[in-house]
Formats: sequence, structure tokens, C-alpha cells
Amino acid sequence: MEAPFPFEAILAFGTMSVMLLIGIFLRAKVRFFQRFLFPSCLIGGILGWLLISLKVINVSTDILETFAYHFFIISFISVGLTYDDTPQEPGATRKVLGGAWWMALIEGITVPIQLLIGSAIVGIFLLFGKELFPTFGFLVPIGFTEGPGQALAFGKVWETDFGFAHAATIGLTFAAVGYLFAFFAGVPLVNWGIRRGLSSTTSGTLPDDVIKGIVPKDQEKESAGQLTLHSGNVDTLAFHAALIGLVYVLTYFFVKMLAALIGPQAGPISWGFCFFYGMFIALILRTIMKKLGIRHLINPGVQRRITGWSVDFLIVATVMAIQAVVVWEYILPISLMCIFSWVATLWSILYLGRRLDRLGFERAVAIYGTCTGTVSTGLLLLRIADPEFKSPVAFELALMNVMAIPFIATYMVLMNAPLWWHWSLGFTCLVYFGFMVLCLVMIKLFRFWGKPKF
Repeated sequence: MEAPFPFEAILAFGTMSVMLLIGIFLRAKVRFFQRFLFPSCLIGGILGWLLISLKVINVSTDILETFAYHFFIISFISVGLTYDDTPQEPGATRKVLGGAWWMALIEGITVPIQLLIGSAIVGIFLLFGKELFPTFGFLVPIGFTEGPGQALAFGKVWETDFGFAHAATIGLTFAAVGYLFAFFAGVPLVNWGIRRGLSSTTSGTLPDDVIKGIVPKDQEKESAGQLTLHSGNVDTLAFHAALIGLVYVLTYFFVKMLAALIGPQAGPISWGFCFFYGMFIALILRTIMKKLGIRHLINPGVQRRITGWSVDFLIVATVMAIQAVVVWEYILPISLMCIFSWVATLWSILYLGRRLDRLGFERAVAIYGTCTGTVSTGLLLLRIADPEFKSPVAFELALMNVMAIPFIATYMVLMNAPLWWHWSLGFTCLVYFGFMVLCLVMIKLFRFWGKPKF
């Protein structure tokens, strides 16, 4: 007897939930995962990918990609709704502007480096008679530096509207490999720096809850947020979720209208920028609520939990959605792009980081984790070097996300130049090279290029 309602979507979510729970258990019990601080979502995602590849479980790739795409947008909307409610010391923001600006410039450098390496390998394969889609190499920085959400969003649009076969899976593969590089290389790198005394803060043993990922029952718990509405009326979590739903609906109709206005050629790619428009509309809504005197109804703690929830499930869905057959078909170019891009990214960050007057090591490991994974990955590596966040680098990393917007927004638009404006691959790469040089010049101008400190 068939079920009276469709269950495919909820069963896919249930499968992701099971994988996440297994990941939590494995992180708490397996020393290998604890040693490299593998997050439970990545462990669960890899396990789910293996089970799907071995046909032990059957979950539609399309529905996993759909979940990942929407979780990605939800995370950005939630970030847009979150405001900082912690009191700051006078002049505190001004003190960290330099570090945040340096990390923004580093991100402005790593994207062109990864793109140029990926494009160069596309050109080499073309010389040997193996033709790859022109923007194949562009997926390296989208996956490495920008993360799985952008890789999926851009890849899906390129796949469905521009004929780039399997672009979504290839982009997700780069994102997943970036996470592996972040932890397998990042954790030993931080430990090496600590042994050499490169950390300017006192570094001791990481607490047990960080290593195992579970807070002991007798340990004081951190608050997840505060209630801003009476539960007899509506649950506070339901209110926050409703705000996200409102912004999502507004974003959908805005992008739909925008796509119609700019025409059939460039219109489809607008859906790849849904995350950006969603965050912008969320910021507008938050500002309006502040003007009306009701912003206090948004609790930053609750909102951050929603952001974390969406990112965790985003990563599980992202890794599970990778199609092993497609990866195997492109295993050589993917491997070469990943290895060379990782080496160049790590070398450039360390080369420039060691020339900072202060906190060079902490800033370097934080931005390395961000440029191979996400901001949360960078914070995790930073916590090894600075367990109690005594340095301002964690705040700098958060501020960096705002300061890097001009670079990232420009880069994301230019990645579509060969498809929109029919730029040649060589000319597009030349433009990116120019931006990389500009960022290096600014590092010099802002005196971030001193004598090596380590």
C-alpha cells in the first residue's frame, strides 16, 4: 500500500539527519577524527556519500542538491538578520580594522590564484586534445574560497542554462576537497606553529568539549539564546523561522523579477546570486525593525543557532550529493587543480602572513581555513592557536566578511563574463591577474609587507 503523501523529501532529510548523528558519535569516539578536529557534519556527509556510492542507501542526488541550495540561502538570510549585541570597548573596532583589511586582501589574492591555476590546467588539457568547459577551472575558487553553497548555486546554473555538464557535482567536489585540505593540513600546521612558539597567546591543551564535540553534563553550558516572545503566544524559534521565510519569499520574487528584466541570456545566473540578495533583503528588514523599535524581537543567539543548523546540514547534503562516477571521469584535472591550488594558497598565505608586524600566525591560519573551507573552519583552526580567543583575530575574521564584499561580488560577476559577454578565457584570466596585482600593491601601501617574523 502506497503512502497517502509524498515522503521523498522528508526521508532525504531524515537520511541526512541519521548521517549527522553518526558523525557526532564518531567524532566523540574515534581518535582520528578528534586529532584533526573533523566536524560531525563533514564526517556524516562523507559516510553518506560512501553509502550512496556503494548503493547501500538510495537518495536522489537532485533532492540533495536542492536541500543544499536552500540551506545555503537560509544561512545567508540568517546572517543578514543577526546583529552584534555584545558591548564593545571604545575604539575596539578601529583597532581590528587593519587585521580585517589584511585578511580581505588575502581573500582578494587567493581567488585569482586558484582561478588562474585552474584555467591554466584547462589550457594544458586542451593542448593535449582533452577539451574541458571554459569555466571548469573557475569552480576551484568557488569551491575552495567561497564554499559549497556558491559552488552548487553557480554549478547548477552553468549546468542547466549554459551546457556545462556535471558542473554542480564538480563544484561540490572542489568544496569537499577544500575542507579536507583545511583540516588535514591546517591542524598539523597550527600544531607546528605552536611548537615553534609562533602563537602570541598562551596555548594550552584544548578542552575536552572541543576535542570530542560534546559538552560534558557537569560542565557549565553556553546559552543558545533568549526568548523574545511569550511561548503562550508563539514560540521564539517559530518567529525567527518565520522571518527567514518572509525574507525568502521576498528574495524569490525579487530574483524572478530581476531575471525577467535582464533577459534570457544573463537572467538565469541571477538565481546563482540568491544568497546575496537574500542577505541584502534581510539587512533591510533588520534595519526597518530597528527603526520601528522592534529589532529586539530578533535574538542574536537564536539566530546564530539557525545559521549553524543550516550550515551543518548544508555540508552534509553537499558531500552526499557528489556523484562518484562524475568525479572519476574528471579525476585527473580535478586532482591537479586541487593539489596545485592548495599548495599555492598555503604558500601565499604563509609568505604574506609572516610579514605582518603582529598576530601574523593567528591571522594566517584563520584566513587559510576560510580560503579552503568556510569562516567556521577558519575559526576552528584559530581556536587551536588561540584557545580562549584572547587575540582580536576572531572579531577581525567576522569583520573581514564585510570588507571583502567588493572583491567577492566583483569576482562572482566576472566568473560569468565568458558566458555573458563572451570574453575569452585568456582575457578573463588577465583581468583576474590585474586584481591580484592590485591587492598585492595595497598590501604594500598599507604596510603589511615587512620583514619575515617566522
